[in-house]
Amino acid sequence: LETIVPGLYPGRTRHIHVIAQVPNQPPLITQLYFPDEPANASDGIFNPALVMDVQEAEDGEVAFFTFVLDEGNGV
Repeated sequence: LETIVPGLYPGRTRHIHVIAQVPNQPPLITQLYFPDEPANASDGIFNPALVMDVQEAEDGEVAFFTFVLDEGNGV
């Protein structure tokens, strides 16, 4: 995924909407958050477990987040 950092807007902290899905299973629809955002503390649905690991790179920044999805067979 390549994107730009979302702008500021009232009432929410910066976040990216994400849908991840294993074939033949329902999708996981969630939001990923940026670390150290001042609005994280006041956003009513902010979840610290969904904060991305953001690191400096040669051409800007890169962010990492690991999704673990169930294939529907208990694995």
